[in-house]
Amino acid sequence: MTVTKDIRYVGVNDHEIDLFEGQYVVPNGMAYNSYVILDEKIAVMDAVDANFVQEWLGNIAAVLEGRKPDYLIVQHMEPDHSAGIDDFLAAYPDAQVVSSQKAFVMMKQFFGEDYSARRVVVGEGDTLSLGVHTLHFVAAPMVHWPEVIMTYDAYDKVLFSADAFGKFGALDVEEDWACEARRYYIGIVGKYGVQVQNVLKKAANLDIQTICPLHGPVLNENLGYYINLYDIWSSYGVESEGVVIAYTSIYGHTKAAVELLAETLKAKGCPKVVVNDLARCDMAEAVEDAFRYGKLVLATTTYNGDIFPFMKEFIHHLTERGYKNRTIGMIENGSWAPIAAKMMMKYLEGSKNISYTNTTVKIFSAMNQENKLQIAALADELMA
Repeated sequence: MTVTKDIRYVGVNDHEIDLFEGQYVVPNGMAYNSYVILDEKIAVMDAVDANFVQEWLGNIAAVLEGRKPDYLIVQHMEPDHSAGIDDFLAAYPDAQVVSSQKAFVMMKQFFGEDYSARRVVVGEGDTLSLGVHTLHFVAAPMVHWPEVIMTYDAYDKVLFSADAFGKFGALDVEEDWACEARRYYIGIVGKYGVQVQNVLKKAANLDIQTICPLHGPVLNENLGYYINLYDIWSSYGVESEGVVIAYTSIYGHTKAAVELLAETLKAKGCPKVVVNDLARCDMAEAVEDAFRYGKLVLATTTYNGDIFPFMKEFIHHLTERGYKNRTIGMIENGSWAPIAAKMMMKYLEGSKNISYTNTTVKIFSAMNQENKLQIAALADELMA
């Protein structure tokens, strides 16, 4: 793939993977992106996953047509982007490694070698001239590892954005960008909204015409759309109007209440109602939905003096990622001593700027007429 006249794509597609990072379902695989900048000197941007190193080296050789690279720039040390460092340096013994100081510490940890004789340490504001291309390095700590740097090519106005603006999915599969980019961002980067906001402020001072991430497609049209979404996600803003209902149900009574609430909301004209059965859905999708929409209903049973395990896990995923700025309603069920709503509020107490509805639906075993009135009142509050 030609990115610009001087920049070539040399990454790989992975259709062998089933779970990214051991937890995220990726039905359309993953892309591990790498790029070559051709100039008087040649820079290779990042490596790839261990299973594809030889394919990656073959891609580089094909692009170079006999030339030798001068630099391997390592922006991020996660193994899906750094596993090929040692093989690259063996293949090109005159090449140098360019990265942050913390990245070289991690290289020692991963490879037992920090390449002290071949390294170039860079940080915020440093530059590297390749000829007509001058690379400007932007520190991006905790987006989403501490060693991360991004690289801006001032000549072609390209931002090599490390894991930022990445998404799930291989590049040889067409799919909606926002859906899998949102799930990727919230699942992997979502905790670090403040750090992403800091990098976005730096990026605002750059004339960026193309974004080259380490996962997903090269972005070179309508960049305002992608940057705006990142701004919303990293500021924990509301992307879409609607209500998400996340529930667990043992014998179907809580599910019946959830279904009634969903029908009531739709009848009242709610722009979007998303229902997730936490025991059966993709948990990462449910978490994505909770961050996308502005209103959330949690419905679960009292269980062993606590709440049902899948609900507890779901709330943990929310709070771990800094869930805030939302309205939450609750439906609780219990045959005796129901405390589900109390426990859910306890697990959410560290979340900032959460508004709770006045109405909490309290079911004793099975839904009755009073519960139906409570559900109607809850729907009215959520639509207000």
